[in-house]
Amino acid sequence: MPSNRARLTALLFTAALISSCGGNPPPPSGPTARVATSASPVRTAVIPRTPPPPIVGESAIVVDIASGRVLYAKNADQPRAVASTQKIITALCVLDAGSIDKQVVIQPTDGNCEPTKLGLKTGDTYTRRELLKVLMVKSANDVARTLARDVAGSQEAFAMRMNRKSASLGMRNSHFLNPHGLTEPGQYSTARDMAIAAREAYRSPLLRSYVATRSFTFRFNDGRTRYLENTNKVLKQLPYCNGMKTGTTNASGRCLVSTGTLNGRAVICVVLKSNTPNIWSDSSKLLRWALERPGAQS
Repeated sequence: MPSNRARLTALLFTAALISSCGGNPPPPSGPTARVATSASPVRTAVIPRTPPPPIVGESAIVVDIASGRVLYAKNADQPRAVASTQKIITALCVLDAGSIDKQVVIQPTDGNCEPTKLGLKTGDTYTRRELLKVLMVKSANDVARTLARDVAGSQEAFAMRMNRKSASLGMRNSHFLNPHGLTEPGQYSTARDMAIAAREAYRSPLLRSYVATRSFTFRFNDGRTRYLENTNKVLKQLPYCNGMKTGTTNASGRCLVSTGTLNGRAVICVVLKSNTPNIWSDSSKLLRWALERPGAQS
């Protein structure tokens, strides 16, 4: 049994460590650290016995969804632009606002963005539910602006909500300035933080259904229709891939947050700063490694 002096020394060391981190416990580190989320379930995950495949993406992480255990990490805490993958946080903030069936009237400023747009017309009316589905399937930037303005009153006020939400989830290396992910100086996140956001989004049955949608037809107020295909090509490459969100800008490179479920296990795979020829193969290889390889099942 440790002596009273030893126990006191250990307590003082822990208090000093927390104090040095600004009053919070130090962030997880190492390849087997857990990715935090609110009310995280506890479950043991098995790291595949085979070595992980090489990937082109400059940052990546693979996380067991049930336990939060990190199975693989590559520059996972490097801050960088994450493009439209940050729409995962946008979606979470929209859900937090409630009233998912609230009617939203399109305003002239909602379309002040490029390049991916749905083409909403001023004065048209849609529900938040309809717009959120378009956001997660087709990644339309005018839809992101519309939802942000409707929920918070302005793009700036919504960005503040995004930052409060990410902080509440334990995302310690992220700062958001807009709801769509177009590049702005001072806007960034990390692979680890985006995995935290994805794990929280996975808890929502509504978001899971949207990000798993391969395609659907959107109907405008005037009767026009537009066929929308999911921007996540891994959904068609792997039968067990069931989400989540793409992103690309010149600053971010090709990014993808993807999820997969096989044999009772589910994982999140985040790949940032890849390129057009490799983003899909990077993500597919990591999902296969985590879910198909010998020893991958718990």
